[in-house]
Amino acid sequence: MSAEISRRSFLKLGTGTVATGAVAAVAPRVAEAKPTDTSRTTLPYPRKHVGSASHLARPLAFSYPDAASPCLAIKTGAAVPGGVGPERDIVAYSTQCTHMGCPLAYDADTRTFKCGCHFSMFDAEKEGQMICGQATEDLPRITLEYDHKTGRITAVGVDGLIYGRQANVL
Repeated sequence: MSAEISRRSFLKLGTGTVATGAVAAVAPRVAEAKPTDTSRTTLPYPRKHVGSASHLARPLAFSYPDAASPCLAIKTGAAVPGGVGPERDIVAYSTQCTHMGCPLAYDADTRTFKCGCHFSMFDAEKEGQMICGQATEDLPRITLEYDHKTGRITAVGVDGLIYGRQANVL
């Protein structure tokens, strides 16, 4: 006595088994994840230690608000709007061009960020203002906090939208 199974029944059974396995594999991770209230207009930014003001002799690369967002902290040598530190001259920006997301290079001599793809330039001393090129938006500035006791610099937010995103905090 052989039991025959139709192709339709076989596919239903197989699909049901795969779906059950997928749900079982994902369910523990979903239960462990901290829920984020996405109904809010502004989602909370993480706090991330960037470095120490005493170690900013040269630009300091870091990622913020996540690993897919390259940034650069710089000490301009002169007080700038939004700057932190003893001389209010430490600022940080996203290093993705606002035109098409190409990587930016910082030129310490001119205190500008330059895009090698389409030649946009941004002024580090004027809140990342676009100077020239194909870009139509200023650079997103990383909001920093400075601890006067320890000299620690902490990233706490982003002013502007990082290239290619609908929201900075995903």
